[in-house]
Amino acid sequence: MIEVDYRFPPDVDAQLQAKIIAIGQTAGSWDQRFSHRDRQLEKHLAEVVQVDNNVAKIRFPVFNTENDIASLLTMIFGKYSMAGRAKVIGVHLPDSYGTRPKLGITGIREKLGVSARPLIMAIFKPALGLSAADHADILKDVAFAGLDIIKDDEIMGDLAVAPTKDRLLACRRVLDEVREKTGRTVLYAVNVTGLADHLLSKARLLVNNGANALLLNVLTYGFSVLEALAADPEINVPIFAHPAFAGAMCASEDTGLSYSVVLGTLMAFAGADAVLYPASYGSLPFDPNEESQIKNILRVRNIFPVPSAGIHPGIIPRALADYGQDVILNAGTGIMDHPDGSASGVRAFFEALERVKEGKSFKKESLPDGALRRAVEKWGS
Repeated sequence: MIEVDYRFPPDVDAQLQAKIIAIGQTAGSWDQRFSHRDRQLEKHLAEVVQVDNNVAKIRFPVFNTENDIASLLTMIFGKYSMAGRAKVIGVHLPDSYGTRPKLGITGIREKLGVSARPLIMAIFKPALGLSAADHADILKDVAFAGLDIIKDDEIMGDLAVAPTKDRLLACRRVLDEVREKTGRTVLYAVNVTGLADHLLSKARLLVNNGANALLLNVLTYGFSVLEALAADPEINVPIFAHPAFAGAMCASEDTGLSYSVVLGTLMAFAGADAVLYPASYGSLPFDPNEESQIKNILRVRNIFPVPSAGIHPGIIPRALADYGQDVILNAGTGIMDHPDGSASGVRAFFEALERVKEGKSFKKESLPDGALRRAVEKWGS
């Protein structure tokens, strides 16, 4: 069975609305014409199992769905999302539901050969206007400084200034050079964009041309795209799920779905290997309870949590206290805008990891001269 928690505003009759959902989002009502089908139809009805403090728990038959996210969303909140004020704050699925990640935490660590520390990820900045050669130059600086992963900005598409395949081929040469000279693997998550009838073939083309990771704006392109990529045997690389558009679905207090449902449960059951979302102490306002729930939901399915937006070396002690070792720390300006350049931005993160490991202070006056001190002078701690 599938259980869903709905929160209703105080002035809404939660018991009544839960009943409307249980009937209207499943078999609906029927009259005497279908009395000979009563037993069969009743099997498809949902059941209100609890209403407490305006939160209703409704149990849906799993066979009402197609074991995917699209039919799940249509069932639990499709039409009703336009009919009344309610927020989906919890979705509890059978472990066998949906799609599992191909690689997840263990697979990504194996690809990188890194087993016992957080991973550091950067974002190409500026986001638009650079050539493919510019991207390769940036990657060379940060990759040789020790970076684990770099990703396209989510707004980077297959544009004339730097077509996706051109970016990939230019960066692939750098990745090969790093591998040859250092023995290290660096992942480059290439943004997969385009119309639905070309997305899968484009993703396969990128992988065939050396892409070792993909980025997908799941909420704008659709969960079905993520599920298809995750199920495709030719897409044998990790898929990083970006949260773009999540605020449109989650930010309202009275309607929509909670961030932990969208960026936690749904991503976890749609096949993502790593999921980006805002850190509560970053540059975007974000509820720390939602952040914690997302982290826990993802890890149960062996998926990397990727706190993002405003991450810089000075917050490493807090991030590691919250996440421990199984986390990807994703920094854009926190690496690319380091006063001494992007390579120093990477080094500052590794100096921060070492300083936490040694239990040393992050107060500016206690830091030796170097990349970390310069970062803390700019962004604080």
